[in-house]
Amino acid sequence: MRHPILISLSIAGAVALSGCTKNTDAQTAKILKDINVIDESNLSELMLTVGDPEEAVAYFAKASADNPERADLKRGLAKSLVKANKSLEAAKVWRELAYSPLGTNEDRVGLADALIRNNDWKGAEKELNLVPPTHETFERYRLEAMVADANKRWKKADSFYETAFGMTTTPAGVLNNWGYSKLTRGEYSAAEKLFTQALTYDPSSFTSKNNLVLARSAQRKYDMPVISMTQVERAQLLYTAALAAIKHGDVSIGQTLLQEAIDTNPQYFEEAVRALETLEATVTKG
Repeated sequence: MRHPILISLSIAGAVALSGCTKNTDAQTAKILKDINVIDESNLSELMLTVGDPEEAVAYFAKASADNPERADLKRGLAKSLVKANKSLEAAKVWRELAYSPLGTNEDRVGLADALIRNNDWKGAEKELNLVPPTHETFERYRLEAMVADANKRWKKADSFYETAFGMTTTPAGVLNNWGYSKLTRGEYSAAEKLFTQALTYDPSSFTSKNNLVLARSAQRKYDMPVISMTQVERAQLLYTAALAAIKHGDVSIGQTLLQEAIDTNPQYFEEAVRALETLEATVTKG
């Protein structure tokens, strides 16, 4: 008597199991798709941060072509082109993205950055003017400061540099740019302070070290600043100070600094040797 009931239950169970299998297959497919997206995101991040720039360009170019609806891949392509020093191509990609329905304010800021790298300051200013004031990011203010600098609008530049400085935990680059701005204006003491401050955030930056020596030399302070430097860096910085001293008419000081640069460098310092020989020949003739 129980067999019909058992058969009925078995059929019902099979139908239910069949339904579960279909649902499970759909869920599995969705999970696998989500995992693939996560894997792609991780790979994209790796390509942008630690990958070879040319390899990153190739990866994002193919991925973007295969998935034209993916704005994130097109952004990755633009960023990788910038890293590969192909800012002209990067500007083209940023422009396509910024002026598309998928474009964002950050894409327009990226376009402005690429235009600045191409020395298109007017174009960069135009793009930044299209970004609403409510879009307050470090990158936006950093670029605004640079454009204001290019236009010699010093008060605006200082305001933007100060704002950008307060919006990042790694302000060494901003401080260096700000210092260089002060240097070009002839505000050497202010420039010296900014370069010194930049080095507290990034003691390895030779650009800031060299700029610091330039700012000090402009004040006829030719002694080396108390900062961390390698022997090779010290030789290079002495060479910078020497050239500045000669330019200012402090020829004997420049001569001494050139000799010190040659003696300090662990390798043959061709530029310094050539400069010293030229200087000594000129002094002798004079």
